[in-house]
Amino acid sequence: MRAKPKNVLILILLCVCIIPLFWISLVTKQNVPFPRTDFSGLEDIQDRLQIAEHVNRQREEDLKTLRSNFLQILKSVLQETNQTNRSIADLFQTNQAIQLSNISNISSDNSLQLPSLFTYLPHIVGKPQSLRPSFQLSQNRYGVSIVIGIPTIRRDKTSYLQQTVSSLIQGMSVEEQKECLIVVFVAEPNDPDYVQEVGKDLSKKFPQYLQSGLLEVIAPPAEFYPDFDNIKQTYGDTKERVKWRTKQNLDFSFLMMYARSKAIYYVQLEDDVIAKPGYFTIMKTFAEQQSSTTWILLEFSTLGFIGKMFKAKDLPMMVEFFLMFYQDKPIDWLLDYFLAVKVCNPEKDHKHCSRMKGEMRRRYKPSLFQHVGTHSSLKGKVQKLKEKDFGKLMLHRAHVNPRAELVTSLKAYQKFTLRKAYIGEDVFWATTPAKGDYFQMKLDPPIYIEEILIRTGNPEHKDDILRNGSLLVLSEDESTPGIQDMGFTVASKGLFVVALFKDGIAHVQFTEDIGKISSVKVVVDANNENWMIVSEIHIKERKTSTPHR
Repeated sequence: MRAKPKNVLILILLCVCIIPLFWISLVTKQNVPFPRTDFSGLEDIQDRLQIAEHVNRQREEDLKTLRSNFLQILKSVLQETNQTNRSIADLFQTNQAIQLSNISNISSDNSLQLPSLFTYLPHIVGKPQSLRPSFQLSQNRYGVSIVIGIPTIRRDKTSYLQQTVSSLIQGMSVEEQKECLIVVFVAEPNDPDYVQEVGKDLSKKFPQYLQSGLLEVIAPPAEFYPDFDNIKQTYGDTKERVKWRTKQNLDFSFLMMYARSKAIYYVQLEDDVIAKPGYFTIMKTFAEQQSSTTWILLEFSTLGFIGKMFKAKDLPMMVEFFLMFYQDKPIDWLLDYFLAVKVCNPEKDHKHCSRMKGEMRRRYKPSLFQHVGTHSSLKGKVQKLKEKDFGKLMLHRAHVNPRAELVTSLKAYQKFTLRKAYIGEDVFWATTPAKGDYFQMKLDPPIYIEEILIRTGNPEHKDDILRNGSLLVLSEDESTPGIQDMGFTVASKGLFVVALFKDGIAHVQFTEDIGKISSVKVVVDANNENWMIVSEIHIKERKTSTPHR
């Protein structure tokens, strides 16, 4: 029995009035939990604002999706009933009817509309379930620093998923776990039994981490994917390989869209890796040391799509690019083309393009993740790739140091500058330090300091250390009793020697009563036999201070 046009239009009118009100109510009541952290600095406040902005952006796009779905339905109803906007107003002499007519005009062929998911995935039109996980084990954790996405599928032989998740969790401290979210994405939309099986296995193995919100398990709906039998074959690939790479593009896109509003950074892994202990803080610190406007991708592994970090705010733009060409090229090619479109000048040569992409795509060494699987997710493909530098001793250590002006009398070897050591990007390698040489960090503004650590030398150059040197600090107020009471040697007005280098290391911890420090300085006290490598600079700011009495 066919519904009458009038009844259909009444139903649509009710949807127009009720659904937006329900949705707005749901959004306004959303309680987004942030980690219980002491946000005392400006950067922490900015991070919280950025997280809130991500959540708000997701809600806005959810409303756009709802509105787009409604317009598609409305347009089809108008075409089917062959009714004009005027006839709708005649049927319902109300303001709501007039508004309904106006909305329908937006979907006319003469209006301008931005591209949406429906533009690139027309098969999902009229299928609202296509944009929601079909399976979900989640505590809805938001507001973390890093979300780690792990896509996984059924493998014919060995599954490494539990080993991967265990390695990630064990490699974090309890505090780091509070700042992280691990999302396991079971990309088997047509095998709900397998999805349930993975969910049960992970629930048995990691119940406390699912309960705490550290770990989530989701699966995409079958409606999100097109008919893969209609995908054209390109680049001489077999039909099976074309299906595999096309589905992989959609898998990664769905996972990125799901994760984009949950954290500041998004890291993509595979389901057959192990992680180096302490990897979380290393990734976070390395990201924070980069200028936020000058990178798109940070790599913590050289293989495939392992250990690739993106800013969460960049994910919508990247996903849109992937969806435009998801049927044409593999995901790693699309990523490289995305970078080329962003930064390469067509009037410049290939070397210039590679250099520009290198600025946007930065690598951390040594690798933090090792590939352990031998069987690819593509059936029949054997993959024995390994990270050559995984497990190597760290040649430098990164820290989030306070803002400072850097000054030195030492000559840097090649690209190994003081700035790179200070931000944790690389070492500072100075040629043959002589007595009286120095490097100095002028803090802007002066800060309360809890601890200072300067480490010279590294595992590859154990002799390139500072043997005779002093660590000095400049007090903002030389009359401050705290720093005087600690018995430090006075070098000059307001300048105190707080530590001497021993075995290449200078380390000092302060009480809360030393006052603000405006400068940290390292001075060479005698001619050095070798060159000097500064592999670690850590100036730890005290978050709270005790007022001077």
